[in-house]
Amino acid sequence: MKAKIHSREQRGQTIEILALCDASLIGKVFESKNAVLDLKTYKAFYDGEKVTEKKAIELVLKYKNLNVVGEKSVKAACKALGLPLTRAKKIGGVPHLQIYFV
Repeated sequence: MKAKIHSREQRGQTIEILALCDASLIGKVFESKNAVLDLKTYKAFYDGEKVTEKKAIELVLKYKNLNVVGEKSVKAACKALGLPLTRAKKIGGVPHLQIYFV
């Protein structure tokens, strides 16, 4: 798994997003009828530090805003948050979970 933290300023506050992705998926494109998961064009968004499942769980618990892609990454996020795996949408057979607090 790869993890990357993104920060941006919005209305005077720093918003942080954790991008967590199975390393083997980075650089690939997946498609469904109504959606595309482009991990090739957006490789830089996901391609961060290599992490273990334990570290991934720690990061998921630390950050409120999450963009999670792949079986291993989604499983770790769901385990950390107590969510069923069915909460993840599948795009081209790849689980994708987004959680944002606005």
